[in-house]
Amino acid sequence: MADTTTPKTVEKPEKSNEELKEIATQVRRDIVRMVHAVNSGHPGGSLGITDLLVALYFKVMKHHPEPFDMDGKDQDLFFLSNGHTSATMYSCLARSGYFPVSELATFRKINSRLQGHPTTHEGLPGIRVASGSLGQGLSVACGAAQAKKLNGDKQRVFVLMGDGELEEGQNWEAALYAAHHKIDNLIAIVDRNGQQIDGSTDQIGGLGDIGAKFKAFGWQVFEGDGNHFDALLPMLENCVAATGKAKPIMFVMDTKMGFGVDFMMDGHKWHGVAPNDQQLAEALDQLKVGTEGDY
Repeated sequence: MADTTTPKTVEKPEKSNEELKEIATQVRRDIVRMVHAVNSGHPGGSLGITDLLVALYFKVMKHHPEPFDMDGKDQDLFFLSNGHTSATMYSCLARSGYFPVSELATFRKINSRLQGHPTTHEGLPGIRVASGSLGQGLSVACGAAQAKKLNGDKQRVFVLMGDGELEEGQNWEAALYAAHHKIDNLIAIVDRNGQQIDGSTDQIGGLGDIGAKFKAFGWQVFEGDGNHFDALLPMLENCVAATGKAKPIMFVMDTKMGFGVDFMMDGHKWHGVAPNDQQLAEALDQLKVGTEGDY
């Protein structure tokens, strides 16, 4: 029997930047509370990418949480390649209707659907690929975007990668492939926070000019701020406007690790360290919110 369920499309009236900031602050509260509760996780990068994911899930992407399926036909798809920042994605998925917000309390616990790195066998709505083995997300996104083109689906595919992740060679194979096959419904985003688990990216891998590299590979490249909606939203609009022009799109996004919590910002210390009780209280004191409410 055909499925006659009416999709529950996420209502995205033109939210003001202030409304998006409010949501982002709540998501940041979720992140620090989730990581603190199990003394495990990656708050630094998760806080840094919050504004991007809020912009995508609450304004930019066309998507609906119900009924959820793996194909996402006629929807925009998002893949989180740097899966250790899963807390941000879980919060955005829950708060946009994919599963109950209360389930955030199970983060990283035994038998939870919200594992440290997203997985698919638990059947968590919103997750279409297991991720966290770094370097694979761009390849997955290439395949999904190419499938949409072959199927006549006009929607787009977004993928987020970490800058340190670009040290994985598979990314550059995928970059060649996307440009060669003119996968122009693909918008890839690099979180250029300059930090990775062992130190700065300059010290560890020496990434050089990321934008110039992707341009040389045949991509349309944009670069800009990823932590302030006034700059971020126009840049995402530029990326979307550039689709359909025979080139994949790369947005090199500048963020600060730990953004929103002053003692977590800058440096790599908070890549994978959970706050203690006092640090959690201090972080929450900085993250004032009035409309959403903690889980």
